[in-house]
Amino acid sequence: MTRFLDLGHIDAPLLVFGGPYSNLRATTAIKAEAEARGIPPERVICTGDVVAYAAEPAATTALMMDWGCVTVMGNCEESFGAGADDCGCGFDEGTACDVLSRQWYAYADAAMTPEMRAWMQATSRRVDFQMGGRRFAVVHGSAETINEFVFERGDDAPKRASLETLGVDAVIGGHSGVPYAQTIGERLWLNAGVVGMPANDGTPRVWFAVLTPETDAIGIEILPLSYDHAAAAQAMRDRGLPEGYARCLETGLWPNMDVMPEAEKNKVGQEIAPIRMVWPALRATAAE
Repeated sequence: MTRFLDLGHIDAPLLVFGGPYSNLRATTAIKAEAEARGIPPERVICTGDVVAYAAEPAATTALMMDWGCVTVMGNCEESFGAGADDCGCGFDEGTACDVLSRQWYAYADAAMTPEMRAWMQATSRRVDFQMGGRRFAVVHGSAETINEFVFERGDDAPKRASLETLGVDAVIGGHSGVPYAQTIGERLWLNAGVVGMPANDGTPRVWFAVLTPETDAIGIEILPLSYDHAAAAQAMRDRGLPEGYARCLETGLWPNMDVMPEAEKNKVGQEIAPIRMVWPALRATAAE
């Protein structure tokens, strides 16, 4: 059965990030960022994929469990929780992504304890909240498919379909690894980016988002985060994990772009600027 969590009305800043990806140093950095901003765990949402490419799957999972922030089920939580044979990332068989994923998945799978698998199985596929009169739903991929790649410059049809299926004003998605905020008519699709790997923009920075209720508006910021990426890359090399992903932590460029639509590839290596936008709130009705 699909697990659903409703956080209710949120009237204070909310921090969202995706993909810790077994990168303990980056996950520690985003936790410190939330604490520095005075944002408690109940107002922090991770869009999933706690364990993936990097060197410290068990320690990263333990940190997330201890932190207690809200974690959406990603395809990796689904796979590790069920004891599956692969990550369920949606890579085409035989592609570079598929081959590399088999290496890191076996390494990470061996590190998972029964308690960690149970925690992953208990995460919610959908998390809802309200802010500024707007209804938000947080999913990993899309409403229908947990591992669907939904990029800014890809087909908008999956975004429109998810917004309709979920019956909300905004969707916050994960999985694709590149941050963006896109208005679709009067609705919004937001990807906060991930902290476990760079955004393929030629810098080692990683990304998160902060949503802040304001007078008659919701302030949305997508912001970069710096951490000790060199140490994280060395930890991967020390454990014999794929060099392409270790190098990615340093160069900010993915080892391949199998999953990216052609339009998205055109901006690879272009440094992403922080995004700041104001999205109009909706007035509450008298009944509300």
